[in-house]
Amino acid sequence: MPRTKQFNEAEVLHKAMELFWEKGFHATSMQDLVNHLGINRASIYDTYGGKNELFDKAFQNYRTISLASLKSIFDSESDVKKGFRKLFQMVIDDVKTQGCQKGCFVVNTITELVPGDTVLLEKLKQNAANTEGLFEQYIQRGIDDGHIDASKNPKAIAFTLFTLFSGLRVTSKVEQNSKKLNEMVEVGLSILD
Repeated sequence: MPRTKQFNEAEVLHKAMELFWEKGFHATSMQDLVNHLGINRASIYDTYGGKNELFDKAFQNYRTISLASLKSIFDSESDVKKGFRKLFQMVIDDVKTQGCQKGCFVVNTITELVPGDTVLLEKLKQNAANTEGLFEQYIQRGIDDGHIDASKNPKAIAFTLFTLFSGLRVTSKVEQNSKKLNEMVEVGLSILD
């Protein structure tokens, strides 16, 4: 008779996401996973398939959480510029509370794994397209509501603000001066004026 799982898969996946986010894929060993997750190797292999598959699922978990957070911010703020400011402020606040160690899971993954992993590169491209798509929908809503000039190109603005968002995540790893980061955000948001 097969044994029943003695752990919560969603909780373990969240813990794996945190560990990969903190250490990166290559620096995380199977033993690190066993220790951090509190389950044995056999359970990891049986449930997730192995380190690569667990990383993929952890990364997807991160994306699901991140996209839900973006949607929540955009749904709660009708003024597009205020919504983007709130989003960028969240990044700056993360720097204050976490320092530069953690960074963004996506950015960390890009810098660590993309040069040699074409499958992951495609997932990251899809992630970027999904995020830019959300940005574009929100900007279009601002145009439709009259908060943004109708002559503006929502696709180009979305790409620009996505680049600012990604760049802010990278820059915040080396620059923790909130005043400078906020000034950068204000310059970027001027594209919506």
